[in-house]
Amino acid sequence: MPSHRRDDMFTPNQFRAKAAEYTVLASSAGSPESAREFQKLEQSFSALADNEQWLSDHYDETVQTPAPTEGEKPDLAAEEEHILRYLGAAVIMKWNTLPKKLQRELFDTAGSMGEIIETASLRGQIARFLHKHKDDKVDA
Repeated sequence: MPSHRRDDMFTPNQFRAKAAEYTVLASSAGSPESAREFQKLEQSFSALADNEQWLSDHYDETVQTPAPTEGEKPDLAAEEEHILRYLGAAVIMKWNTLPKKLQRELFDTAGSMGEIIETASLRGQIARFLHKHKDDKVDA
């Protein structure tokens, strides 16, 4: 595990293992409703695995905060990064349930957060990620 990762975060493999557990549960569910619920959970954990893998693969391209030394309390920026990571994953998990107008606003805002020169590239990366997960069904 890379040294930049916090101990309380899951790795892509841990998310994939959890997704595999739900795949097994879905195949042996006692009712179609239970099977659908397990399938939703499997899709959620698969999306989280993909998201965490992307974050890991693109770590050098993301905003980073210094890791706290042993015994030191994480600073506000590190806590916010931690919160934003999970908030971002939650948004992706519920993306298909969001109104199209809100999806567009979130996409436009996220795509404009990088350096001006990198905006087109960032928007392309976001679009590809969203397209890859467009058929993930994670309804409330």
